[in-house]
Formats: sequence, C-alpha cells, structure tokens
Amino acid sequence: MPIHNWLPATDVFHGFHQAWSVGIAKVLNKGLLPPGYSALIELKTSDGMVPDVLTLQHRGGRRPVDQGGSVLLSDPPKTRHVIQSSGGHLAARKNRIAIRHRLGELVSVIEIVSPGNKSSKNGLRSFVEKAVSLLEHGVHLLVIDLFPPSKRDPQGIHKAIWDEIEEQEFTLPADKPLTLASYMAGSASAGIITTAYVEPVGVGDVLPDMPAYIRNFGYVLVPLEATYQATFADCPSDMRILVETGSLPGDDE
Repeated sequence: MPIHNWLPATDVFHGFHQAWSVGIAKVLNKGLLPPGYSALIELKTSDGMVPDVLTLQHRGGRRPVDQGGSVLLSDPPKTRHVIQSSGGHLAARKNRIAIRHRLGELVSVIEIVSPGNKSSKNGLRSFVEKAVSLLEHGVHLLVIDLFPPSKRDPQGIHKAIWDEIEEQEFTLPADKPLTLASYMAGSASAGIITTAYVEPVGVGDVLPDMPAYIRNFGYVLVPLEATYQATFADCPSDMRILVETGSLPGDDE
C-alpha cells in the first residue's frame, strides 16, 4: 500500500501521528536497538499531554557492544541526496541549553511533521529551531514529512532546516514533494560537521527504511513502511476511507 495523500485529512492526521510514533517505538524496542538504548515517546505539554516526538536514549554507563540480534550499521545510507555542512557554523550558536532526559542521555530524535508545524510562520520557526538546537548539541535527528511544501517551506522541511545550518541549493523533484531526512550530528572534535541523508518521496510511493543515528557513524534502519501500514490498518474504517478517497460517504448530502 503506497503513501497516502493526507491533505484532505489533516484533521485526523494527529491521531495517526500518535499511533505511528508508538508503533515505531515498539518495533525499535523489540530488538532493533542495541542493549542499553530505549525508544520513548516525549510528551508535549504546551498543548496538553500528547505524544510529540519519539526519542532514542542511552542509559548511563559504558555504551554496550551490539548483541542480541540488533544490527548497528555504519556504511553510509543510500539516499538520493547526501549533504554535508562545512563545519563550525553550529558551534557559534551559544544561546541554547543542552538537552537531556531524566531517564538517560538523549542521543536521537524521530519527528513526524504534523500540519501544525507548517501552518504558520511561528509554527515552522519553532520546528526548525528545535531541530537545529538538537543537532548543535550532538543529538541525531530523523524527520518524516508526509505533507507537501507550503509557502513557508517552498522546497520542503529539509531546506528550511538546512538554511539555518548552511545555505545550499536544494530543490525537491516536482513528482516527489514529500521529505524524509536523517541528520547525523557532528561532534566538537569534527568542527560540528553535520551530514544530511535526504530521500524525497511522493504520494503513491513505498516508504523506504531510513537511518536513525544513535552514535556518530552508527545507525539503525527504521522500518517506516511496515510500521506505517500496520498503523493504518488499525485505524478506524471511516478514517481510512477519508484518507483513501478524500471524503466520507454522505458528505455531499
């Protein structure tokens, strides 16, 4: 089953967003992550206690070697675009507080973009600033955006984020306006060099697995397609009909 067109169903995407985040966390915690790492749902308190982002955390102590069936990959991911900053830019941003989680060290964040993140100038700015803040503190990031560019991000969410790191030319293909972007945060010793692995996709495409870095040059592949389809299959029938057809029976009556 391909990626759906969520534009006619933005009102119900929030429910799907919540369920998909939980589904990804369950899969990661059932053997994809190495021992000592956990996938947890962060809570967003500004709009009430609702799931916001999926975080990957490492409990204190020595980082364990991979075992127990998990596979930590190191070969560069094969995406359409591989973009690297020249280094040093993020190091100049000193006005942030390091991000930590009380249950462990925050190492990576998986964020599914919602319509509200791009519905206003302030919404997009808040999202971009949060993304850049994570990267500048060495927290890796995977962004999943199943909505086409708006007038506030005409070349997609990656370009909006990357322009805050280093302005570079980037154009989304007209037939693939949706964005999957995995960011490997650099380290101070490497001059805060950040690498972006960007895969444009479109409605009707199969979602590729995308890397979620948990160490510098080490990542797990997040099974986006499998978790997306499993989540969609569990959605209420009316919601599936609305997403698949753009309307519900009787809406025109």
